[in-house]
Amino acid sequence: MSNQKIRIEVPHKFSGLLDDYRYYVYYGGRGSAKSWAVAQYLLCKSLQSQIKILCTRELQNSILESVYSLFKGLIVRYGIEQYFSTKLASIECINGSSFIFKGLAHNIESVKSTEGIDICWIEEADKVSQNSWDILIPTIRKNNSKIIATFNPTFDDDPVYTMFIVNPPPDAIVQKVNYNDNPHFPDVLRKEMEHMKATDYEKYLHVWEGDLRTISDAQIFKGKYVVQDFSSEGVESFRIGMDFGFSKDPSTVIRCFIRSGNLYIDREAYGHGIELPDLAHLINKVVPNRFYKVRADCARPETISFIKGMGYQIEGAKKWSGSVEDGIEYIRSFHSVVIHPSCVHTITEFKRYSFKIDKRTNEVLPIPIDDFNHCIDALRYGLDDLIKKKVTIYDTGVL
Repeated sequence: MSNQKIRIEVPHKFSGLLDDYRYYVYYGGRGSAKSWAVAQYLLCKSLQSQIKILCTRELQNSILESVYSLFKGLIVRYGIEQYFSTKLASIECINGSSFIFKGLAHNIESVKSTEGIDICWIEEADKVSQNSWDILIPTIRKNNSKIIATFNPTFDDDPVYTMFIVNPPPDAIVQKVNYNDNPHFPDVLRKEMEHMKATDYEKYLHVWEGDLRTISDAQIFKGKYVVQDFSSEGVESFRIGMDFGFSKDPSTVIRCFIRSGNLYIDREAYGHGIELPDLAHLINKVVPNRFYKVRADCARPETISFIKGMGYQIEGAKKWSGSVEDGIEYIRSFHSVVIHPSCVHTITEFKRYSFKIDKRTNEVLPIPIDDFNHCIDALRYGLDDLIKKKVTIYDTGVL
């Protein structure tokens, strides 16, 4: 090889790549140049000595889904084509270094049998399953071998987040990197970033600041509720719903009313470990007297009977197959759900009640997660008689 020198500039926060660690973890938002910085570093390492580099991710159906194109582009950009040859699924350096590109989910046995890996780069590491991690880490076992993980954080229970952000191993450098750490952050992305910051701040925090996802397309009531002060003075007809706590779940009571196409939630009662005789006191926090009708979870008829025996007007709300989904659709049918600031638990649930997400494809599934829904369940019960059961009629035609 010649004495040609390549000048590569990467954001300062990636300087840890030059130090000696087992794990290098770089996470954060879009535009932080994580992939570019790591790819440039690996190109330099491959030119300095003969090494084998595995570039992987959880799902890779074709080479086009890997960082293969990024390496090819950088090789051309720095004018070092004479040192590299690009194969169908690999890149080789004239000094014997090689880059291998493999997916984990469908090729884990192939990865497991790959010997002599010096550096493993896991791109989009937030999507890597625990099973893949458990197999991959022992596979990278050559003396002084290194593992580099780059990702935009999504959920706090993703394996990579738990392993390296919550409980980082001692031989690791963990660095959060965002767009403001990238001196070459392009103006076209800056305009997109500023627009999202002004119009959807919580999404901005996730996409650009690298915060965990809190509000997303999976949020069931995204865009359907507001938190603001209002007066219930003059309201004559309230609806009250109640959800009974099981085990560690709280008992909840919600008071609401409907006005001008909006659903207003003005009071809540919320408590853990509420004993049977004290459930009535929970109702008293929400309604001024015992003559308001309360609709409660029909799964506890004995509890309903007990409360009724104390002089309260309480009955079980109806349930049917799909009643949760029908209730969600009905609540979403209001122009807006207006929540009083004093209803802090209800606000939290409206923010966090979500549909399931397929972690392999990131697709939102039409299945509500049974969590952050105790106030919302009470709300559904209170609206029980207004929620219509969906019925599908199949017309067989004239026989």
